[in-house]
Amino acid sequence: MGSDNEGWIMRGMDPKDPRCVRTPDALTDAVNEAGFLPLFRNSVPGFSVEERTAPSGWWTGDEATDPWEWRRLLADSGLVAYGKFFDRKAGFISLAWLPDFLNWRRDGYDFDARWEDEKASFRQKKIMDLFADGQEWYSFDLKRKAGFGPGGEKNFEGVLTDLMMQGYLTVRDFRCRLNRQGMPYGWHVAVYATPEKIWGYDRVTAAYARRPEESRQRILMHLHQRFPGATDAQLGKIMKFGAQHGESESVRSH
Repeated sequence: MGSDNEGWIMRGMDPKDPRCVRTPDALTDAVNEAGFLPLFRNSVPGFSVEERTAPSGWWTGDEATDPWEWRRLLADSGLVAYGKFFDRKAGFISLAWLPDFLNWRRDGYDFDARWEDEKASFRQKKIMDLFADGQEWYSFDLKRKAGFGPGGEKNFEGVLTDLMMQGYLTVRDFRCRLNRQGMPYGWHVAVYATPEKIWGYDRVTAAYARRPEESRQRILMHLHQRFPGATDAQLGKIMKFGAQHGESESVRSH
């Protein structure tokens, strides 16, 4: 995705191209085939949803044709993982590759163990404590309950992104708010949950027997097979190899 003076420019496929992804189900298949798929164009050609879809379909609001709407449908399906996993930007991960991704990004730590070893911040803990009993949270409720906002903690979006990058949270769905009568209204809002809540502890930790470095190497090898023209530097920037820990949030700081 680029921009000019007239707005955003999407760089995708001709809708008549047989390789063009045209439906949410086809996008699910593309994610499962690729293993990892960022939402928007990056330095590796073909490594994005944007480049595999028709530019004319984006931002129309039509669930049948709009990849921006598909991200909501795929997150809700539970058939793939969606969140800010790629250089702090959004994209998808197949369930087949999710255990290795989490093993690598968590660097061998469940969140409680990361906190005990002083590798997590107070702000991160305030958010993660709200998921202790398997709850799901609208983003606005999570921000309020964790004490962020006017007069409270700062950098909610940055801390939340760190927790997704580290593999502790993911986007569960996008839902409308409910009024007092229980009826939906307004825009769809992100709902967050832990991977364990969505897919179960056994699936999430299926690669824990491997060293995190082994999971990292498996992912890197897979991506080189999928994108043989990509360099280690390109993949490293997108996937953030070697950056298991939060980047915008200092450890044990307010």
